[in-house]
Amino acid sequence: MLTTSNFSIFFQINKQILLFFFKNLYLCRKFENVHFLMINRVLLRIKIIQILYSYYKSEGKTTLMVEKELFYSIEKTYDLYYHLLNLAIEITDYAVSRIEAKKSKLRPTEEDLKPNTRFIDNGFVKQLRKNKQFNEYLTNRKLTWVNHQDVVKILFEEIAQSEFYLEYLAEDQTDYAKDKEIWRKIFKRIILTSEDLDNSIEDQSIFWTDDVEMVISFVIKTIKRFDEEAGNYQELLPMFKDEEDADFARKLIRGALKNGESYRKIIDENTRNWDLDRIAFMDILIMEVAISELIDFPTIPVNVTLNEYIEIAKNYSTEKSSTFINGVLDKIVDLLKKDNKLIKVKMFSKES
Repeated sequence: MLTTSNFSIFFQINKQILLFFFKNLYLCRKFENVHFLMINRVLLRIKIIQILYSYYKSEGKTTLMVEKELFYSIEKTYDLYYHLLNLAIEITDYAVSRIEAKKSKLRPTEEDLKPNTRFIDNGFVKQLRKNKQFNEYLTNRKLTWVNHQDVVKILFEEIAQSEFYLEYLAEDQTDYAKDKEIWRKIFKRIILTSEDLDNSIEDQSIFWTDDVEMVISFVIKTIKRFDEEAGNYQELLPMFKDEEDADFARKLIRGALKNGESYRKIIDENTRNWDLDRIAFMDILIMEVAISELIDFPTIPVNVTLNEYIEIAKNYSTEKSSTFINGVLDKIVDLLKKDNKLIKVKMFSKES
């Protein structure tokens, strides 16, 4: 059974890893190019390192549990995507309740009786509210803010005080593009920076604690992609591009677990001037997963794999890790080629 204690170590390094994603331009550019899926291979590699770190630093886990934890963590990240997207509806509903409450006052003002309804009539929110895929997922996964209306209230109050919100209400005319843009601004400027939201998310699920920034970036992309003509059938981001990416994650973590000991021996043989116990554990783990990918995925070019893991090391391991790992992996690649253990298949397009 998955418990909070099983993930204590896992989340100790999670924030550091998420900072790596959003502060590194190389990876940010990769996310910019991924418009049609929620979980990509960059993120999968990181999640695998997270899970393996937890596995080796804790006790009582089986390899089967490790694989289950990986896919459970991916599912929870995808849940958060829908949950945060639903904030647009929850905040709008709260705004409606505020308007109705003012109308019901003992002595309502003219403004109370004839309020500006531009925000609650937002075209993007209306479209999202009727989205088939969205509503089906929320129902099936039982995702709701019903017990967390306090943070919805706080977020709306922050929005209502913002300059861009007041400018939106004061527009002579609005349109679908402006209705989308106001919500992109809300997620980027209010929701993304809200400590109250962070605290609420932490209370709701430990699995969501440090995924908020990443998931909000996908919510903003989703809003940008919304097309008024798509109506109730606007596509949301899928969890994976296709089953191939899920298979990639499954095969990579299995290979790293199964062959971890032999990969450590390879690392040891290629770091003769270093005591393996003195090499940062994260560096060893990064190299283990990299070796697993080099050997088990013949269609992924060597330079792609090396670049991915060197970038990971550069951004959240020790200061000199990327240079060290680069040198060691280069030697290991040469050794694997010499021993005919590194077979790469060149993929040709239909146009070739």
